[in-house]
Amino acid sequence: CALGAQCRWAACNIYSTQNEVAAALAEAGVSVFAWKGESEDDFWWCIDRCVSVDGWQPNMILDDGGDLTHWVYKKYPSVFKKIRGIVEESVTGVHRLYQLSKAGKLCVPAMNVNDSVTKQKFDNLYCCRESILDGLKRTTDVMFGGKQVVVCGYGEVGKGCCAALKALGAIVYVTEIDPICALQACMDGFRVVKLSEVIRQVDVVITCTGNKNVVTREHLDRMKNSCIVCNMGHSNTEIDVTSLRTPELTWERVRSQVDHVIWPDGKRVVLLAEGRLLNLSCSTVPTFVLSITATTQALALIELYNAPEGRYKQDVYLLPKKMDEYVASLHLPSFDAHLTELTDEQAKYLGLNKNGPFKPNYY
Repeated sequence: CALGAQCRWAACNIYSTQNEVAAALAEAGVSVFAWKGESEDDFWWCIDRCVSVDGWQPNMILDDGGDLTHWVYKKYPSVFKKIRGIVEESVTGVHRLYQLSKAGKLCVPAMNVNDSVTKQKFDNLYCCRESILDGLKRTTDVMFGGKQVVVCGYGEVGKGCCAALKALGAIVYVTEIDPICALQACMDGFRVVKLSEVIRQVDVVITCTGNKNVVTREHLDRMKNSCIVCNMGHSNTEIDVTSLRTPELTWERVRSQVDHVIWPDGKRVVLLAEGRLLNLSCSTVPTFVLSITATTQALALIELYNAPEGRYKQDVYLLPKKMDEYVASLHLPSFDAHLTELTDEQAKYLGLNKNGPFKPNYY
């Protein structure tokens, strides 16, 4: 809004909205369709109300998870006639965009902000390294020293979670499908296992994959009493929560965002945020990280909006590396950090412009 845009906002997760922030934005004139603790029906109603309004036509979409983009495609495809581009910041949403592109159904250019370095390293890695502990401590008050934890997925989010838990003395296992990420986990000192191999002994299960059915009912049935289960990926399908809503199991709400799911023999599994994002539902995201990711998203929106016709086709693009580096440079003064400048001779030797970009676009 500060840059002159007219914004309408809906939540990307039923528990992620901070009501105080939503109220402040509404007071400032932003149309807000979100509150903490929406039902599933509320969630889709809010997205629908955000999009469908007489006399208002969006020309850009900023999404987190792809649900807004999905809804517009499903219910209001004509809106895309005036949309100049989509900016998406999550693994799940980017995956959905690539699926649309592969099927030839993506009708506007899209910017994959998730894979920009300033998103991957700072939001996914450094932020999750702190918010995993924040969320678990706020909800369970558990002590991690000596606890056995399995982290499903060793991407940037998984790396951050594992580093934080290891630092507090937890015994950490990792599950992975990717041999490169699995080898990284081994080199970082973690044992790579199949979930079924450790499910009976672990005290905490954390999903960080962006996939579905990572933790199934079979896994949940085999967990020990008081095992804590939570999700740090995006989609709420990583843990098969639907399979737990059956007559033989009892749900007991013990505090906000914490449920005990009780088996007939008395065993309890501690489920956090009903399998939705722990860091958005049960903790806060540091403002410094928000500043980095918001700046990255804003630059991506400006780039797509101002791009001359023909620069971007109906496909998914990475944020230009020059912009990635610019976002990083804006935040260096917070640490009183001073960059070294290349001499002309050094720049020529490396084949670089003295002012960057310093990394190739695929980095």
